[in-house]
Amino acid sequence: MVLNVETVAADLAAEHAALDAVLTPLSDEQWSSATPAEGWSVADTVAHLTYFDRTAATAVTDPDEFQRSFEELLACAERGEDELDDLTVGWSREMSSAELLAEWRKWRANLLSAAATLAPDGRVPWYGPSMGAKSFLTARLMETWAHGQDVVDAVGGTRVATDRLKHVAQLGYITRKWAYVNRGEQAPEGEIRLELTAPNGEIWSWGDDSAENRISGPAEDFCLVGCQRRNVADTELGVIGDVADNWMTKAQAFAGPATEGPAPAGGLR
Repeated sequence: MVLNVETVAADLAAEHAALDAVLTPLSDEQWSSATPAEGWSVADTVAHLTYFDRTAATAVTDPDEFQRSFEELLACAERGEDELDDLTVGWSREMSSAELLAEWRKWRANLLSAAATLAPDGRVPWYGPSMGAKSFLTARLMETWAHGQDVVDAVGGTRVATDRLKHVAQLGYITRKWAYVNRGEQAPEGEIRLELTAPNGEIWSWGDDSAENRISGPAEDFCLVGCQRRNVADTELGVIGDVADNWMTKAQAFAGPATEGPAPAGGLR
């Protein structure tokens, strides 16, 4: 598969549709279900995705307005987590589940329309350094998939793993050193070989084949650990070497302050 802006955008649209299929049949009671993310319901999770799909679309179509919204978010963050939640999630709490689902559908469609205007070598302002167009859309796909896992876990649903996970796995691999920088730490020296079994049975690999530190197993399990939705002890990943083992305790494929993943067989902390 040739990765370009169009193919990543198509996979993002497919990931949207997969989560929509989980959400559509849910009852109002299920929309109120607590997710593993402390303090968030299913509805809060969808509101979070909606807010950032909206700002992502704005970043492409109106960078000045995005900058204004970025400054608003920073100001709220400085005032505390409650203020930040009010901005990114609180706006939705008087909405019905049907209204919120419609709002998410609108803004994810706007994001995809904006994505269609991106040049292959284009860059998009975001929360931190600007991002290349493909990386920008990949990050949105990862967020949709990871928060979709929270929804699935909250309602006891199921979701079929797809080869779109390669985007998430790639992001997980390339953010290894950033996960340490984000904690104010130095990444341990040493290469890591990553060999993952894709949902279609193929092997996806990254890193030096001769590396002593190695991680192997189902691609979905690696993505769950990298997005802090599972503890490595609750997966089928094989981890060899101290450098690889240390990384699996700190992996964080998403932006934002350093956070801890779940304890074994537990929810998000």
